[in-house]
Amino acid sequence: MMNVIFTCGGTAGHVNPALALAGLMQERDASVNILFVGSKRGMEGKLVEKAGYAFRAIEIDNFRRSFKVADIRHNLHTAALVVKTPRQARAVLEEFKPDLIVGTGGYASYPMVKYGAKAGVPTAVHESNMVPGLTTKTLEPLVDKVMVGFEACRPYYQHPEKVVVTGTPVRGDFFACSRAQARARLGYADDKPLVVSFWGSLGAAHMNEQMVDFIRAELSSGSPFHHIHAAGSTGYPKMQEALRAAGIDLAHTDVDLREYIYDMPTVMRAADLVICRGGASTISELTALGMPSIIVPSPYVVNNHQEKNARVLEKAGGICLMLENESSGKAIYDTAMEILGDSTKREGMHKAMLSLSVADAAERIYHTVMALVPKAEKTEI
Repeated sequence: MMNVIFTCGGTAGHVNPALALAGLMQERDASVNILFVGSKRGMEGKLVEKAGYAFRAIEIDNFRRSFKVADIRHNLHTAALVVKTPRQARAVLEEFKPDLIVGTGGYASYPMVKYGAKAGVPTAVHESNMVPGLTTKTLEPLVDKVMVGFEACRPYYQHPEKVVVTGTPVRGDFFACSRAQARARLGYADDKPLVVSFWGSLGAAHMNEQMVDFIRAELSSGSPFHHIHAAGSTGYPKMQEALRAAGIDLAHTDVDLREYIYDMPTVMRAADLVICRGGASTISELTALGMPSIIVPSPYVVNNHQEKNARVLEKAGGICLMLENESSGKAIYDTAMEILGDSTKREGMHKAMLSLSVADAAERIYHTVMALVPKAEKTEI
């Protein structure tokens, strides 16, 4: 029986690739014993529990790059945890005795990969973003393999010989139905295209303001498409208020304003155009579906990695990229109409997105990490 630790945290974009690989491992060998390790503060615990895997929490937190009083206090607390983290990680190693450790991103993955590598356990990390984050950069010299989404990622690493292009796994339910079936599930019986827009689970205040202008433009043009927009948990009530203040009533229109898109696989499968941020997990879904998109990268993320992710798609011709400080509701609307009105352009974008996808990403990751596991007895910790 093989023991495998998956360690990840912070966002669903870090957790979902690990869940995809864990599922594939147990499909191939039901005796594989899997343990997820992450932070008490991240969302990994809930996602892992829902998927039915064992989860072990360790005390770790991130450092904030700010000199605000609250952030300084946060960083002092994080520094205090650094003393506890090695002891907790080693305890997991001694109790679980892993044959393999796979990190899929987020600060929570750092201690298990680091101390596992130092103990001689085969280790690998998967980086979804175009440019490696701080955790991946720090772990690169220690791990056996670094798995990335695109060939263009390789130059950003100090040890390119360790880099394997695997792509980023996408959940199977994104392919569970056809476009026609997805549209039927959503109740669309006509031929109007569907535009889907979202800015993340929390939303983005400035971008939601732009979407008010976007919606005003589409309604004044006679609603040329169906539109589902997720405003986020904090943005939803504010956007409702902004629409009312602008005299816009969405009743009996083709605009479906939501707090969150809980049925994202169905909605994205039914879409003709997606308008969104440039997070790695979203990009892997868009490329897998070959989805023409307008991407407005978040300028508030570390290392500006969303813009760097989106530039790869822009260079291939799969998206229209707008920077937030140059975008507006009217500009996004005009770009959307240009794409929807040009079937040749849309088909070219579709093919360009598909060319960047790695359909067998989970399979590639599986073979990469399994090749690291010695056939002999387990590593002694």
